[in-house]
Amino acid sequence: MSTPESTVLIVDDEAAIRDMVSITLDLAGFNSISAADAHEAHVSIIDHKPDLVLLDWMLPGGSGIELARRLRRDEITANLPIIMLTAKSSEDNKVQGLNEGVDDYVTKPFSPRELVARIKSVLRRVNGKQKDKVLRVFDLQLDPTSHRISIEDKAVEMGSTEFRLLKFFLMSQKKVFSRDYAKLIQTVRGAGYRFSTRPN
Repeated sequence: MSTPESTVLIVDDEAAIRDMVSITLDLAGFNSISAADAHEAHVSIIDHKPDLVLLDWMLPGGSGIELARRLRRDEITANLPIIMLTAKSSEDNKVQGLNEGVDDYVTKPFSPRELVARIKSVLRRVNGKQKDKVLRVFDLQLDPTSHRISIEDKAVEMGSTEFRLLKFFLMSQKKVFSRDYAKLIQTVRGAGYRFSTRPN
């Protein structure tokens, strides 16, 4: 199942296709945003940080495959899931797309149900990899598999709630959360900050 945080960027120069895909995704429980060309798409990716990009190959001002290549070279977007959604259906095109690092390839015309299923499949695969990946920020390291946290290679004891909260923030770096989360980030006078579900 998708969650309210699953935002999909639809990149296609045809307004009718953007609208149709947007309606399909909204009905499936996703948030959707759209862009009509490669430049607008790149700006949307930086500003909105979508969870997945549906990318047409043929775009004004630069092809979708060139944008995919650019995203894969940038550390911030290197792991952003990309599904090519295009009329280019030859085996050579599919191979080129996959070699450039796209996660899946859907040809037009397409079934809306199949598109949604492929989006969910890619997100499950990506989230599964992230779930087990050791998370590192500077000298802080969190291992979700062994449930261990260390700073400068020294073990840190932490309760299960604090562990889940820290993991949540580490896995969601650079994402902006509503002010409802502000109460979870507390100032410790003279020391720094902490994540806590308990009142200050």
